[in-house]
Amino acid sequence: MSRKSIRAYNLPNRVAAYDADMELMHPNRSKMVQIALQILPFESSAPLKGLDLGVGTGYFTERFLQAFPQSKVYAVDGAKTMIDLAKARLGGRRNRVNFLVGDFRDLAELLTGVDGLDLVYSSYALHHVTRDEKASVVRRAVSLLRPGGWFVNADISAAETPELAKRIQEIRVDGIVERAQGVDPRFSDRETTRRFLDELEANEGDQPLTLKDDLRVLQDAQLHHVAVFWLEYREAVIGGSK
Repeated sequence: MSRKSIRAYNLPNRVAAYDADMELMHPNRSKMVQIALQILPFESSAPLKGLDLGVGTGYFTERFLQAFPQSKVYAVDGAKTMIDLAKARLGGRRNRVNFLVGDFRDLAELLTGVDGLDLVYSSYALHHVTRDEKASVVRRAVSLLRPGGWFVNADISAAETPELAKRIQEIRVDGIVERAQGVDPRFSDRETTRRFLDELEANEGDQPLTLKDDLRVLQDAQLHHVAVFWLEYREAVIGGSK
């Protein structure tokens, strides 16, 4: 995550509302994680080693450990407050997670001596870094995978044209307002919602790439079978194998 994003997610108010906000702003999160896990060619009983880039509140890692209950995870996040919430979410499963507080751009230092991973996964985290930074993180993460290991990412992307971006954002805002049902004052109408989203994305340093560029990053990291496994407007599940 960018230093700006790390600071944003260390704010208690932002962290406390994170999961509820995700339900309003990204209602496809559950479906995206489901698809990311379904694409993996591993038996559910396999003792996998995974790496979560930007564990946040532990949503993806919880689902991964449910799907592969013999597995262990290295979970990286720059915000300690997020990791505290992840520990609470995981409950008894937390003993199978090695939590690492740090910037995932520093994987070489954070994961010294770690290799042979079966899976690297991430959700709604990698869009906080620049293209060059993302390429570096992905290359380093792929280097930690064993042959046949997988990299999957569930995240947002940028539209190819300003006109398309405008229309997708209109659809996004309408959906948030509808789901909020007038209860949350941040999302009471289109104008208020748009203003909140603009401020939020500026504060958190959002820098999404186009889907085409995101796929190129994976291909340049020497992943095979790179593909889009799911796509709706600006959200996608992509990945590939080593």
